[in-house]
Amino acid sequence: MDFSGHFDSLMVDLLAGKQKAVLTLNEDARGAFDSLKDFPLSITIKKYRKKRSLNANAYFHVLVGKLADTLGTSKAYMKNTLLQKYGQLAIENDSIVPLIIRDDIDMMEREEIHVRPTDKTRIMDDGKAYRVYLLLRGSHTYNTAEMSSLIDGTVQDAKEQGIETATPDELERMKQQWRVEA
Repeated sequence: MDFSGHFDSLMVDLLAGKQKAVLTLNEDARGAFDSLKDFPLSITIKKYRKKRSLNANAYFHVLVGKLADTLGTSKAYMKNTLLQKYGQLAIENDSIVPLIIRDDIDMMEREEIHVRPTDKTRIMDDGKAYRVYLLLRGSHTYNTAEMSSLIDGTVQDAKEQGIETATPDELERMKQQWRVEA
């Protein structure tokens, strides 16, 4: 439960050796008080900062984290899985960008590069197997339609895992704002 407000006063109980804080809260805390008054609490107090609204790319990363937690994978692995399924290929000079990478390197755990594997492998002069990958663009480069496709696929995957997602109206707002923010 998060509340905003400010300190009114701080007192020191010399007999108990503890401090007592009096806070003024902007939100109604009666329900929280009633349900928690008899339990030890973990309390965090920090300077208030207005929450930024999530844009489509930030929301994609939120869902990546939730899916990774639910499925027991790393965030890098989950992001790469989703980008392989719903992401956009990198294109230079009207051609898809291929990469040839040693086949024993786990590209699913990479955070700095995103690729889609092909079934093409080659044995190179060093005697090692190399796989041909197709380079994927980072989601921050997507236009509105591309981001919409990525979000829609990711939301569907999240729903299949029982993960609560933003409402259709919230999703549409994020996707429409993407073109302005990108």
